[in-house]
Amino acid sequence: MSQTQQAPERDRPWLIRTYAGHSTAEASNALYRSNLARGQTGLSVAFDLPTQTGYDSDHVLAKGEVGKVGVPVCHLGDMRTLFDQIPLEEMNTSMTINATAPWLLSLYIAVAEEQGADTSKLTGTVQNDLIKEYLSRGTYICPPKPSLKMIGDVAEYCYKAVPKWNPMNVCSYHLQEAGATPEQELAYALGTAIAVLDELKPRVPAEDFPVLAGRISFFVNAGIRFVTEMCKMRAFVDLWDEILESRYGVDNPKFRRFRYGVQVNSLGLTEQQPENNVYRILIEMLAVTLSKKARARAVQLPAWNEALGLPRPWDQQWSMRMQQILAYETDLLEFDDLFENNPAVDAKVEALKDGARHELANLDSMGGAINSIEYMKSRLVDSNAERLNKIERNETVVVGVNKWTEGESSPLQSEDGGILVVDPGVEAEQIDRLNAWRAERDDAAVKAALTALREAAAMGQNIMPASIEAAKAGVTTGEWAEQMRAVHGEYRGPTGVSGSPSNKTEGLEELRDAVDAVSDRLGRRLSFLVGKPGLDGHSNGAEQIAFRARDCGMAINYEGIRLTPEEIVKAAQEQEAHVVGLSILSGSHIPLVEDLMTRMKEAGLGDVPVIVGGIIPEEDAKRLREMGVARVYTPKDFELNTIMMDIVTLADPQAVAAE
Repeated sequence: MSQTQQAPERDRPWLIRTYAGHSTAEASNALYRSNLARGQTGLSVAFDLPTQTGYDSDHVLAKGEVGKVGVPVCHLGDMRTLFDQIPLEEMNTSMTINATAPWLLSLYIAVAEEQGADTSKLTGTVQNDLIKEYLSRGTYICPPKPSLKMIGDVAEYCYKAVPKWNPMNVCSYHLQEAGATPEQELAYALGTAIAVLDELKPRVPAEDFPVLAGRISFFVNAGIRFVTEMCKMRAFVDLWDEILESRYGVDNPKFRRFRYGVQVNSLGLTEQQPENNVYRILIEMLAVTLSKKARARAVQLPAWNEALGLPRPWDQQWSMRMQQILAYETDLLEFDDLFENNPAVDAKVEALKDGARHELANLDSMGGAINSIEYMKSRLVDSNAERLNKIERNETVVVGVNKWTEGESSPLQSEDGGILVVDPGVEAEQIDRLNAWRAERDDAAVKAALTALREAAAMGQNIMPASIEAAKAGVTTGEWAEQMRAVHGEYRGPTGVSGSPSNKTEGLEELRDAVDAVSDRLGRRLSFLVGKPGLDGHSNGAEQIAFRARDCGMAINYEGIRLTPEEIVKAAQEQEAHVVGLSILSGSHIPLVEDLMTRMKEAGLGDVPVIVGGIIPEEDAKRLREMGVARVYTPKDFELNTIMMDIVTLADPQAVAAE
């Protein structure tokens, strides 16, 4: 007699998200509702750089940045529009926001209350990780210690008032984008989590601490070495369990679960043969889905064309379909862990854990993550330099970049260049809406709310209740951040690039000789100024250019991120720079470079060559050259030594005379 076979019970799929937001709250809302209708199961909000760094859309530093890499949210009205017709009580929303996380969460809670939602039922996440901002992404505002206190404020408020909300995503994603090895990614993320748990422990009764610890989630990266990345995730699971049990005495395994969302690697996406990125994204997704023990609970994938610019809705849909096919068409979710007791996997996991423990011990010896920011930053810059060196030396093969470079042109890149271009009129329209908001609100209520907010911050109180009241009163993002700056001060993070002469000469002998020869002709050391105008905090490229220029023997000046064109021109004058290099990855290159070139001419520096690097479409590159930019570099220009020789040639008075 045959027995009826029971179908295997399927594991529930992860949350399927798309990281999205651009132009305006209204346009982003339409995109969200469209994606939800196509099967997306959660929202992941991208905010523009002014919103992330605490500036209103009409601030001088916001020029050219409004709506470029995300949605501008200046006040409650913008947040209301962003989630129009989306019931927040039923939605799981991830907001990639850090320095202004308490504020954006306050706006979100205020909108949910307007909708009539029970705020205790809200589910979602604010990233709220400032330590990785100092190391890699650059959207910080205040110094580390008050920033850590604000992270604690959000967590302490949420565990009572919004108990299903994840008040912090410890974010190792950007650490890998900055060049972190798997061991560094493990250690620096866990070191950040330890700093936060140490901040939280005295704030709550001992019996409540395990619950609070259980709400800390992680946001990680998965690169192309997908077996190593899968082992890294298993190592994360083990180490987090170990830390919570041994260091903090959390007995209940439920509260020691490693809960994480993932965005797979954007660092490895190539401008050359960009269609190959589809395969890279799929393979990287396997690293965080194949192993049930270490499976992500939320996944968002980049689009194939993100090395070219902002993806179109169709491109985002294609990435979402990739997730849906794996989750619903395959049998992956019907099986227990595929790698349990695999000797090769177990050995790799143990090796990663040992390396991470060693690096965690280093951080502990320096007083923890908050006191180790400069150390971690310099280690990341070194690791990233080594990663790039291996690609340049062809030790690391990147298909279409340093091997098999010949290929057909991509039919996916149609007349629009294969990317979405933000309407340049968006910024002026957003500023008009902002001015209308200010004109219509109750000024007395705003003033009272700001006073209460500032007093709460100055007295060391939890700023969340005052922030929520400020949101309801009509306070703007810039006004909220202004109070935090006034109380805690601003901060400039370490660059990780020492100006000291380098002893790294391998493979650079010819370049160093050329720098010496040109320096002799100039009568002093070749001076190269690297500047990052605007709010773009993606500093990896600028750091590596400065790092290599220093190794080639140039006198470098790199002051880090978030400079105005005026500040860069002033530095060029003071340093008597022979060449100025600008790095802009936020899409704001046209207005920022135009402003800088005008100021260079007015300062009598019109003959100083300017070079620009970033994610720059060819049509824009042509416009930059017409403005007088000497060279334009994009991600396809990965050979740093070629760029170095260009700098030498541009500074060489003999070459200039020959022209």
